[in-house]
Amino acid sequence: MPKTIIISNRLPIKVQRTEDGLAYETSEGGLATGLGSIYKQDDNIWIGWPGTFFSDEAEQQQVAKDLAEQSMRPVFLTESEIRDFYEGFSNETLWPTFHYFSQYSVYDDTFWEAYQQVNRKFCKAVMEHAEPGDTIWVHDYQLLLLPALLRSEMLESTIGFFQHIPFPSYEIFRLLPWREQILQGMLGADLIGFHTYDDARHFLSSVSRIVGFNTSQGLIDNGHRSIMVDAFPMGIDEEKYATLAASEETKAKKQEYQEALQDQQIILSIDRLDYSKGIPQRLQAYELFLKENPEFHGKVTLFMLVVPSRDQVERYRQLKETIDELVGRINSSYRTITWNPIQYFYRSFPIEELSALYSMAHVALVTPMRDGMNLVCKEYIASKLDQKGVLVLSEMAGASRELADAVLINPNDMGQLVQALRQALTMPEEEQTTRMKNMQDTVRRYNIHHWVEIFMNRLDYIKLKQMSMATEYLSSEEREQLASSFRQAQQRLLFLDYDGTLTSFTKDPTQAFPDEELLATLECLTQDPKNRVVIVSGRDRNTLQKWLGHLPVDFIAEHGVWYRERSGEWDMFQNLSDAWKKEVRPVLELHVSRTPGSFIEEKDFSLVWHYRRVDPTLAELRARELSNYLLFIAANINLQVMEGDKIVEVKNVEVNKGIGTTRWLEQHPHDFILCIGDDRTDEDMFRVMPEEAFTIKVGSERSLARFNLDNSKQVRKLLKSLCS
Repeated sequence: MPKTIIISNRLPIKVQRTEDGLAYETSEGGLATGLGSIYKQDDNIWIGWPGTFFSDEAEQQQVAKDLAEQSMRPVFLTESEIRDFYEGFSNETLWPTFHYFSQYSVYDDTFWEAYQQVNRKFCKAVMEHAEPGDTIWVHDYQLLLLPALLRSEMLESTIGFFQHIPFPSYEIFRLLPWREQILQGMLGADLIGFHTYDDARHFLSSVSRIVGFNTSQGLIDNGHRSIMVDAFPMGIDEEKYATLAASEETKAKKQEYQEALQDQQIILSIDRLDYSKGIPQRLQAYELFLKENPEFHGKVTLFMLVVPSRDQVERYRQLKETIDELVGRINSSYRTITWNPIQYFYRSFPIEELSALYSMAHVALVTPMRDGMNLVCKEYIASKLDQKGVLVLSEMAGASRELADAVLINPNDMGQLVQALRQALTMPEEEQTTRMKNMQDTVRRYNIHHWVEIFMNRLDYIKLKQMSMATEYLSSEEREQLASSFRQAQQRLLFLDYDGTLTSFTKDPTQAFPDEELLATLECLTQDPKNRVVIVSGRDRNTLQKWLGHLPVDFIAEHGVWYRERSGEWDMFQNLSDAWKKEVRPVLELHVSRTPGSFIEEKDFSLVWHYRRVDPTLAELRARELSNYLLFIAANINLQVMEGDKIVEVKNVEVNKGIGTTRWLEQHPHDFILCIGDDRTDEDMFRVMPEEAFTIKVGSERSLARFNLDNSKQVRKLLKSLCS
């Protein structure tokens, strides 16, 4: 049976050495909770680093044996790999860059080499357990290269990737020397998930600008398959935190804390030690609040819990010193015999004690400078059984996109943060209850189990979509089968697109006229009375007439507006109006004036904006902008907007290549059909072809066609072989 393989840098269990031997400590993290329902089922497994360095082989074997009983497979890292891969490239290069602190990033080739080496080590570990049909789910920024490494080993595998930290804007991401390799690594996945739409948008922008792949509506076309990019806001195990808050143990702890703090209003702050969390800024805002609001002295306490993290690293050590100094200064400036403004703890708390703090806190202060999601705010909401309390939340946290009833602030705006604290501490209980109830409904509905389910459903969906659009390369065996059917047939229909199919693209479309080789091939094909060659093109009829009109070929021009049978007269498939051009042309002309290198091509019943000669970065921006605006206009005047190869075309919605080719199929008897095209517009043609037709997509493996070829040279070679 196919299984699911989860891969993350850390396993959900940390292995530690104690005086009594090896100890296994379960992680309380949201990821471990959410995926616990998956990796413990059937033969599913979780692959990752056990969190400790093991040099002794016997010890490694013991750890592997113990973890196997819990459906886990360890990847053991050396001390140098832990230093250069984990502490180095992952946390000193990627972490600061992705959190918009690129000034802290270290660009070290040694770190990069280690990062590649460990990703290959993880790939090897997966390959020891993976089988055809398995679903593989890779997690987070430490393993960005792994999806492509796995894809190279198992082409047809189902691979999902989820990033739990932000993805920066193109301007930040482009600073990385290894930016393209990182993107190519991620693009090995079938589905790439982020917490927010902004992160997904930034990723798509970087792919378009750095790698050059076409992106449309959250789909990336790499020529082989469609890759889906989407936002999946991660939730928590809401039921677990609500149940914990209602437990007798938590209630007892809560009472103990309340007696110690008496009638204080509690502001709760919980963070890991990191510069992205904005802890110093939060303390400065609290200090300003106390200065401007003396009436709260003796009535409010900031309960600040900072979980130790990497404090042996100089930057983190300095951060801790800054926090210590700020806490000391505020307490020494404002405390009294009976009141301490800040209760500061530099350690982690057991989950039961955290639950008690969540339950009793009047305000949760969650103000990171940048955060992928931040689950602390959701844990706080789930723990508020009395529905009283206020969440002050940074706009820079991914959770702010869901929790609109929080008091949202810009963590860089000190004045706004001070006002938010006052608003939270003086908010009427009725308003608190209304806001909290709305947020609890959101946290309950979009919990961790929903996150897992929706991600897996989308992964299944994109895989089915890929399979429905998958083509097969026209191998020598299929060529022989095609040629054999061709020879035996008495009435043959050959539907051939022009640009990108019979000839390659040029920077100036007017220069793509047929060369002697193409003319000779078409002339040879048309000399056989059994053949009927139909040129199906988006080109205007005058150009086709000028270039190929002397040959006994049929034409379908402008995607199906005009047609002409062998040496006959041009006629229209249906009566169309071009009155819409008056409204659309000025929009295209404006984009030409703003985009050097672009130009407009006007056909009888369509307008085309060409941008092949435009700077790629500007072209991508303008094409998106133009398409979105034209789609808005087109909805009201019955038009269709199509994005082709470096073009945006507007035409009547009733027109497409499928309608034109259907007429030929109905009116001309046939016992052999060959249909070749390279563009999205050719999909309409492939769609109407009978099942027995030989349909070929040029330049892509993703199509409704049965087969694919790499380029127009191969198309010509195929047509020559039929001719001979």
